[in-house]
Amino acid sequence: MREKITGQFRAIAFLLLLIMNTLFWMIPLYISGIFKFLIPVTKFRKICNKSVTYVCTRWNSWNNRVIDLMQNVRWDVQGLENLKKTDSYLILCNHQTWIDILVLEKIFIDKIPFLKFFIKQELIWIPVLGFSWWALEFPFMKRYSKEFLEKNMHLKGKDLEITRNTCKKFKGLPVSVMNFVEGTRFIPQKHKDQQSPYKNLLRPRAGGTALALDALGEQLQTILNVTIYYPQGVKSIWQFFCGEVNEVVVRIEKLPVTQDILGDYFMDPEFKSRFQVWLNGLWEKKDATLTDLSQTHDSAKIAN
Repeated sequence: MREKITGQFRAIAFLLLLIMNTLFWMIPLYISGIFKFLIPVTKFRKICNKSVTYVCTRWNSWNNRVIDLMQNVRWDVQGLENLKKTDSYLILCNHQTWIDILVLEKIFIDKIPFLKFFIKQELIWIPVLGFSWWALEFPFMKRYSKEFLEKNMHLKGKDLEITRNTCKKFKGLPVSVMNFVEGTRFIPQKHKDQQSPYKNLLRPRAGGTALALDALGEQLQTILNVTIYYPQGVKSIWQFFCGEVNEVVVRIEKLPVTQDILGDYFMDPEFKSRFQVWLNGLWEKKDATLTDLSQTHDSAKIAN
């Protein structure tokens, strides 16, 4: 009982520090974003972009300091060697909890360009966050449903065009784009409903991954296949704040961006089939990695 109360106080203190840090860096972020919005001159926008990226990188860095101060986490990370802030990356990762985002931001800070996530275009209207995502130039995606397109055939392909256009702003600039391939967090009920062939993963959504690759094109140097494992089991973000996550394991595999995984997934049936085979193979390896990590840590527990 005492440990639980202590954990709750730890979580409240942790959350307050994160909020204070966010509010502090929100001021220069909004100043840069407002200037960027009011003065749409290319050279000036580039200056604003650098300013916004710097502010968010420092915000992220101080968040990590708060994590190190408030949490006693053992970080077991392999595969960070030879990453460059001057290269562009597409990060493909399994998704189990909102902690995943904190983990990714912590391990990749100052090693690759600032992480950006594909976001549904409708979310740009969310107060505060929408403007922040716009200022950071997060790539926005718009997906029309099959039923909607059947009633509005003139819009077919428009959603793909919108996504490609949002990615054009990255041309010639190093960028890191994050994609949770399963499209949602792993939950046992979802796993059962999908009848997923993988022990530890949901089915990968090939369309979103193919679209990200097609939109970013040959600008990408490397795909980072990231696998996150929590030896103590998956916890909620609040449990993380309470100090209930003592170890995080991350394995990173670097994959080349080759011509055979670049193509029009939605218009080329042959490419679609080939891409699904490639992604399913990647997911089989990731599933095996998670199983191996689980068995290794179970064996270590028995030995101790």
